[in-house]
Amino acid sequence: MENNPNNKRSAALQLIILFGLVSLFGDIVYEASRSVNGQYLNILGVNAATVGLIIGIGEFFSYFIRLVAGYLSDKTKAYWFFTLAGYFLIISVPMISLTSSWQVVALLIISERIGKAIRSPSRDAILSHATKQVGTGFGFGLHEAMDQIGAIAGPLIFAAIFFILKSSRENISNYQVGYRFLWIPFILMMSVLVLSYIRMPQPEKLETSRQTAKESEKLPKVFWLYVIFSFITTVGFLNFVLIAFHFKARNIFTDAQIPIFYAIAMAVDGIAALIIGKIYDRLKVKSKNGRGGLFVLIVIPVLSLLIPVLLFLQSTFLAIISVLIWGLVMGAHETIMRSSIADITSLKKRGTGYGVFNTGYGLALFVGTSLMGLLYDYSVALLISFAVIIEVIAIMFFFILRREVLLNS
Repeated sequence: MENNPNNKRSAALQLIILFGLVSLFGDIVYEASRSVNGQYLNILGVNAATVGLIIGIGEFFSYFIRLVAGYLSDKTKAYWFFTLAGYFLIISVPMISLTSSWQVVALLIISERIGKAIRSPSRDAILSHATKQVGTGFGFGLHEAMDQIGAIAGPLIFAAIFFILKSSRENISNYQVGYRFLWIPFILMMSVLVLSYIRMPQPEKLETSRQTAKESEKLPKVFWLYVIFSFITTVGFLNFVLIAFHFKARNIFTDAQIPIFYAIAMAVDGIAALIIGKIYDRLKVKSKNGRGGLFVLIVIPVLSLLIPVLLFLQSTFLAIISVLIWGLVMGAHETIMRSSIADITSLKKRGTGYGVFNTGYGLALFVGTSLMGLLYDYSVALLISFAVIIEVIAIMFFFILRREVLLNS
């Protein structure tokens, strides 16, 4: 593989696929959980504000800790250690089957998010080396598409269990059966992850580009503008746990139907990831600018502001449309936002870049989810207004980011 581009491309594709399988099994575990956590907490007697706070804290830790994890991964170069440790903490999800205490469930939900924080900067840094061989947009899009196969399968597992066991509205034990089943994909996930490490212990060898020491010593201005834009648009993005809570609280869909709609959203996410990833790469070529793919970011705030508007219009059909749009936006989040960091940071600062970006992203999720949980209990109209105003501000800031990209093209 040393100097043969074809061998490097093949090895890179293999690594992306292996990580795709890791994410597939991982998503079966934690996306299954995320599809029912909202209604499970509701059954355990938790109100919307507390649910929003629990999820907000979990998401905040999921991203805030990435700042430290990303910095340490760059300093120590122990990318695989952080990746393995972070994925292992997904064990928190099947452990939910062992308790019916909402406080313990809340701690386990947060623990799983901490694991995501520990692994994500290192995992994305490892993947970024491989995606440079196949196109960052396509590489992360392919990984996300495989990831979403698990995200679809996970919720469907719970839906199947509810159908088979004829779950009633308040049947805690049926939820625990679903959580218990998730031990199987957890074990498969860790097995494939260890295999990935054995096959490619030094993934940085896949990236042939070299940057000057001056370029690699600091994060560029466009990076910081990008972080601010991502923060704003994410604050106004409605979390699916609150969507599921709304479906449950207003009896819009049954316990079995909610995870099915989440699975559908994940299918949209996976398809959108591949399409948006290719568009991202083509925009770079068309604009003759390595950062030109950032122009596709405009779709995120535009679509995000539609979600709460459609969700709360007392129409089952529009509620379903809002879930589909939610999946499309998630596909853009997972593809563009990760691809962009690989293109606007140097190899030397890659882990730090992912850590800084994801810290801002997590803070945005914490602020947005917590505030919208409170607003849901107080006034749905205010929740809609809040989300729309935030996304309009994000659209305005997008043009500031776009101008910076063009000025430095």
